[in-house]
Amino acid sequence: MVKISGQSLDNVVIPLPDSANITSRWPCAQHAPHRPIAADQGESHVGEFASQRHAAQPSPRPSAANGAHDHGEPFLAADVGGTHARIGLMLGTPVDRQPVRVLHYHRYHCADWSDLGSLLRDFVAQLAIAGHAPLQGRIRRCVVASAGVVLDDAIVNENLPWPVSIAALREQLGLAQLEVINDFEAVAWATQFLSVDETLPVIETAQPAARGPVLVMGPGTGLGSAVLLPRAGHAQVLPTEAGQIALAPGNEREIAILRVLARGRAYVSYEDALSGPGLLKLYHALCELRGCPVALMTPAEVTGAALAGHDAAALETLQVFCGLLGSFTGDLAMLYGASGGVFLAGGILPQIHGFLRASSFAERYFNKGVMRAFLQKVPVRLIEHGQLGVIGAAGWFLDERQGDQAMPPL
Repeated sequence: MVKISGQSLDNVVIPLPDSANITSRWPCAQHAPHRPIAADQGESHVGEFASQRHAAQPSPRPSAANGAHDHGEPFLAADVGGTHARIGLMLGTPVDRQPVRVLHYHRYHCADWSDLGSLLRDFVAQLAIAGHAPLQGRIRRCVVASAGVVLDDAIVNENLPWPVSIAALREQLGLAQLEVINDFEAVAWATQFLSVDETLPVIETAQPAARGPVLVMGPGTGLGSAVLLPRAGHAQVLPTEAGQIALAPGNEREIAILRVLARGRAYVSYEDALSGPGLLKLYHALCELRGCPVALMTPAEVTGAALAGHDAAALETLQVFCGLLGSFTGDLAMLYGASGGVFLAGGILPQIHGFLRASSFAERYFNKGVMRAFLQKVPVRLIEHGQLGVIGAAGWFLDERQGDQAMPPL
């Protein structure tokens, strides 16, 4: 988590009814007081609608948005991944039931833009068309959720299509304040507001999850993960780079695959297999091991062929992918003591939900020796990423501002 301050610094339109509510029945909602989210009409794509709803219960403590300084100032929240950048114009409100409002939202394809600053400037320029022209000149704050880590002035992530200089971005947008957090940290923060009805089951348990850490992870362009920690007063999220852990094969076939992946390199991470690019690497390795030509060129083609059942190498690829994911998910659930449950996110898994449930995912998830009994009490559910990163980044931002304002001067 990094704070930077300075002196200057698909799109299907879906109307969002104010009557739509989130009722926090997923046990992780107990980990922190409710900070409900309201969303105005915005732009979305299929699968994002569930993330735009309102929470129904008031926050038991004042939110940052309740201060006069916050709820009158619009700000930008961006969730930037290797493939898409999701941007929202946000506004805190003095209403406990709806402290964060999404005024406008748009999803961009990163490859279409030369840099993040140009993309964000376009979003601001489009606000006039969207009916928010009076707010354009008032945007002085921004929070960016991005995969990778911040080193000095740069966001370091090999999956981003361009380098990101924090100082240059602040200057380009004329911001007084710019903050950067991990993308899965933002998603994890937002999961406080999800109900079971807004998730899909992968592994169900006899009893609801206990109060405890909640693991949020998933493959997309990379492999992200974060942990929502229960705390009195407000949520705390631990961002991680667990996707960079060394890949551990679980059987002879995976050992053979690892040998292929490790050819000419000193290190192979889980992200090298459990991601969109990783899925393609698995497919290429299996084609070599099977002695068949490479016929599919993209992760989407591999997934499609596997689900259709007409390509044996693609089918085995997706089976291996799900097995490795089950092993890794179980490892992380043990590592962080995720008694509060596991959320799987990312851009790949919603497309293969049925396949995932029928795969070896659960077998590999539970195959942890004496820890099997613990994992049998840890449910795993699937969520659509959608606007969760934007909403989570905005909520985290306001929560942090409240914390900063409440601290006495040194």
